[in-house]
Amino acid sequence: MSKSSSLAETLKSGFAAIVIPLSVVIAYFIYTQILGNPGNFEGGDVTAEPLEGNYLGVIHKGGPIVILLVAFQVILLTFIIERLVALYRASGSGRNGLFVRKIKGMLDNNQLNNALEACDTQKGSVANVIKNGLNTFQEMSQEGYPMAEEQKVETLQKELEEATQLELPLLSNNLVIISTLASVATLIGLLGTVTGMIKAFAALARAGSPDAIGLAGGISQALVTTALGISTAAVAIIFYNYFASRIDKLVYAIDEASYSILHAFKTRKSLRAAFSQNGQAKAKEAVS
Repeated sequence: MSKSSSLAETLKSGFAAIVIPLSVVIAYFIYTQILGNPGNFEGGDVTAEPLEGNYLGVIHKGGPIVILLVAFQVILLTFIIERLVALYRASGSGRNGLFVRKIKGMLDNNQLNNALEACDTQKGSVANVIKNGLNTFQEMSQEGYPMAEEQKVETLQKELEEATQLELPLLSNNLVIISTLASVATLIGLLGTVTGMIKAFAALARAGSPDAIGLAGGISQALVTTALGISTAAVAIIFYNYFASRIDKLVYAIDEASYSILHAFKTRKSLRAAFSQNGQAKAKEAVS
């Protein structure tokens, strides 16, 4: 492994560890400097009511829990972009369905070298698995290869499975973070709802006239945190299902290509056996 590829793997493995705390810092800055800007409130007082129609001030009234929810949104946005880029690269330069059919045709016409060149052009996860299988295919197709035919098929199948298993983690990497955010964002939003309602009822329970400001603040916190939590979870669920669907299509293309390579190898084996038997029959006829 080269130094550049080793560095890339290191950055990938530490990506989440960098993004998550950095997102919290960014969220704190947004909460204090943007949402909590005095210009968003009446009289420039952060403790006062937001200006009419000023949604930044309204969100700020959600309280410190907003920091966590905004951090979730920053994390979600970061990993959505990361997955979009990763799956775009994994999909290769063309449609995988057409690419697999093209490889099938080349195998049927015994054009292994052309198939390998097509893999280099296509790139992506499907092409990587197919190229690995074709290299093994080509190696074991040579005359005098020291292995029985059944063992060759098993070895080729094992190589394809191992290549597939190496690609799958790259496809599903960081999806667990998106799925976790879908659940946790809702729970944190509900936590903000509960604490906001506690604050509102505490304002109502005070002796004498109820604290209108405290009541309004509690209700604002409950509604804002609920809205942020549900919206974040909804976006996370949508993109998680979208990424899962794209990964399923890539895996299906890999499985289809693997089957085609195995089928082509078994067909070659059958043809070799048939030619061998035909040659032996002709030899016996010549002798007789």
